[in-house]
Amino acid sequence: MSLVDYQLMEVASDKAVKMWTRGVVIEEAARRQLSNTARMPFVFRHVAAMPDVHVGKGSTIGSVIPTQGAIIPAAVGVDIGCGMMAVRTTLTATDLPDSLSGVRGAIERAVPHGGAPGRRDPGAWSRPPPAVDDAWRLLAPGFQRIVDKYPSLARTNNHAHVGTLGTGNHFIEVCLDEDDGVWFMLHSGSRGVGNAIGTLFIELAQADMRQHLANLPDKDLAYLKEGSRHFDDYVEAVGWAQRYARTNREVMMNAVIDAVRSTIGKPFTIDGHAVNCHHNYVQRERQS
Repeated sequence: MSLVDYQLMEVASDKAVKMWTRGVVIEEAARRQLSNTARMPFVFRHVAAMPDVHVGKGSTIGSVIPTQGAIIPAAVGVDIGCGMMAVRTTLTATDLPDSLSGVRGAIERAVPHGGAPGRRDPGAWSRPPPAVDDAWRLLAPGFQRIVDKYPSLARTNNHAHVGTLGTGNHFIEVCLDEDDGVWFMLHSGSRGVGNAIGTLFIELAQADMRQHLANLPDKDLAYLKEGSRHFDDYVEAVGWAQRYARTNREVMMNAVIDAVRSTIGKPFTIDGHAVNCHHNYVQRERQS
């Protein structure tokens, strides 16, 4: 016998919101967004809210929104493919120096990070290293197919952002597990090009629905209908951006590993325990 570990929030439709939020205070604006999203006619069965749910652009961040026949670009957002990567090393806590300032400095030199609007982007490569060029070579053909249909995307930071961290809540950490094993962990996504793709298709969805925006509970719930040109193009573009995000994390992690090796005297390897997953993504599924 299974125990129900979620709460139900009823909404003014035949759908509901399942909330895995026991003991969590949910802001009223987030509840309104969950309700608005669940009322969309193409939502499949229910919307799921996670413990970190909070207000987003039209719909909440920290929720799962299953749909049939349509997709809401703003619900996916602009950091397409944002996610985490972590690897366990053969190092232990005693192998680390008392001060990690040298390790931090080496990582900061190895991975471009930050940003400065209106100036040369310090978070981009001015001269991408060979590992970045090799990664971009695999991504470039798919990007070109998207640019052929949407030329404005060619002016984004794409090649120069592979293997870079970004700003906001993106981070790189040296961590210890419960056995004092050393892990490297990072959080980042599809960078400037993913932001541009997300923004473009949010605008296209709103333009396609211009005559119907007044009937939506929020204009940022504008959606693309399956079978339309923009739906198909968005699915292609968001899939590419998710591959970019995964590659971005892989290139960064390799740079982090090399940086730490350059500052710690003890040789180490990666023991095979690795995670590289999105937490902001689109995926097709079959439901029975």
